[in-house]
Amino acid sequence: MAKREKTKRFYDYSLLFGVIFLMAFGLVMIYSASSYTAQLKYDNSSYFMMRQLKIAMAGLAMAIVISKMDYHWYARFALLAYAFSYVLMIAVALVGRDSHGSRRWLTVAGITFQPTEFVKIVLIVMLASVITHLGKRINSWKSVGLVALLTFPIAGLVAANNLSSGIIIVGIAFFMLFVACKKSWPFFLCAALGIVTIVTAGPLATALESIKVLKPYQLERIHVWQNPEAFPMDGGFQVLQGLYAIGSGGLVGKGLGESIQKMGFVPEAQNDYIFAIICEELGLFGAVSVIMLFLFLIYRFMVIAGNAPDLFGALLVVGVMGHIAIQVILNIAVVTNTIPNTGITLPFISYGGTSVLFLMIELGMVLSVSNQIKLER
Repeated sequence: MAKREKTKRFYDYSLLFGVIFLMAFGLVMIYSASSYTAQLKYDNSSYFMMRQLKIAMAGLAMAIVISKMDYHWYARFALLAYAFSYVLMIAVALVGRDSHGSRRWLTVAGITFQPTEFVKIVLIVMLASVITHLGKRINSWKSVGLVALLTFPIAGLVAANNLSSGIIIVGIAFFMLFVACKKSWPFFLCAALGIVTIVTAGPLATALESIKVLKPYQLERIHVWQNPEAFPMDGGFQVLQGLYAIGSGGLVGKGLGESIQKMGFVPEAQNDYIFAIICEELGLFGAVSVIMLFLFLIYRFMVIAGNAPDLFGALLVVGVMGHIAIQVILNIAVVTNTIPNTGITLPFISYGGTSVLFLMIELGMVLSVSNQIKLER
């Protein structure tokens, strides 16, 4: 009796190595952007880089383990994890740690993390499961309303203290619905309304602040965005210094490690504004190269989603792709002052343990979908 040949399965090493390269580049840039501050504060110029390295290695190990699991297993715990995300966000509101005027952090067993990153993953899995269950019924307004009902309450809880993450959560749901639904005109209409909102942001923000929907610091960010020169030593300081860094980089930059703005001028340069330091040290060439790397990741996500064994797997990949794409666009838009400062990290590059760890978990989910793709003989 002839032995059955083992089914050959695909594994997207291009995506894996692309992310590893981005993280390695991020570690170099974190060291470059933070060495001055780290030396002053901790007497160790590599303090931030070494912390990021440890978390990145742990995240990589988790991604590889998760990539070898059957991704259908995640759906079993989607509802429970979704309910738990509410518990975490309520806990943040009650006992969370304040940072930079907002409450985003939670400490459990001595470990401090941002629960909003957990919420993003849970929502991707939950919506992928729900949309798959609905099938063709997703094109009805009732089904779209169900997705909105699952998204907006948790997004509202997140946005109460972390507006940027609230926007990303809504963006993930919007992107997944756009891919799943047959009709596209409602989504283009929503995009047009979004553009109108940006254009009328000033008076709209003032009105929302007067009825206590926006907080004073959020209204101040809108005013700083519209006219940063009017707040040179206050809210506009970081914006202006970031723009100076971008402008001074020119075509090829000042050279790796030669940034002037990281010397205490750009606050937290290794975090949200690391793209400005990349522009200053590596110039337009470095900035475009980073963007091209992210576009390569998006391309690999599209390949995996297009060849996924089922709709659930495809939607998982689409959700992760939407998350990373939205976050990259918003981070670069903030640094270039295209939109108000909302405190968004650049995926895989910015300093931030929670962000990197949960992004690597998402990468593991995508790779687990790729590992279920059967190769044709």
